[in-house]
Amino acid sequence: MATSDNQNAASGAAPAIKIKKYANRRLYNTATSSYVTLENLCQMVKDGQDFVVEDAKTGEDITRSVLTQIIFEEEGKTGQNLLPIGFLRRLISFYGDSLQSLVPSYLDVSMASFQRNQEHMRQYMAEAFGEMFPFRNLEEMGRQNIAMFQRAMTMFNPFGLPDSNATEGKPTTPPAAAGGPAPTDAEMLQRQLEELRKQVEALARNKT
Repeated sequence: MATSDNQNAASGAAPAIKIKKYANRRLYNTATSSYVTLENLCQMVKDGQDFVVEDAKTGEDITRSVLTQIIFEEEGKTGQNLLPIGFLRRLISFYGDSLQSLVPSYLDVSMASFQRNQEHMRQYMAEAFGEMFPFRNLEEMGRQNIAMFQRAMTMFNPFGLPDSNATEGKPTTPPAAAGGPAPTDAEMLQRQLEELRKQVEALARNKT
């Protein structure tokens, strides 16, 4: 916990909020002097509030296990699944592997890169779908295009791994042009989104 505080002090960020977990599994926010739930901690993460969770009796840092529990709770909600089965299988296979120590930093960097580009992705998707599908009934749009959204998520693979469910044996990222430099992550994402936009336009033409 001291390490976390030192890192925050060095970066000029506010110190992490201390959450104490008691034997009865209740969580206590020492900053607000109130009990909180896993849902409250989930919202704190989304709001960018840093916190550490300590065992109230031993003082042990149990932040990792609590964050994992939050993910488990969120994954259990309908429509909240972010972890594909293929990814989970690959992740489990690395436990005890000689490359295990490299996986955390690799995943951290990959997610940080994805997060840095999320606003650009939201804007592009909003423009693409907003123009092509001006439906008033969002539920109807969701029913009609759920397959297309699923394909879009399959096309974008932030970890650069092949899709285990693919049936055509095609790579998930476009190859570099002959004799040219390999495309950057942003360029590959742009190409994939452009391909998705073309599919949307074709679908719209078929509907008319």
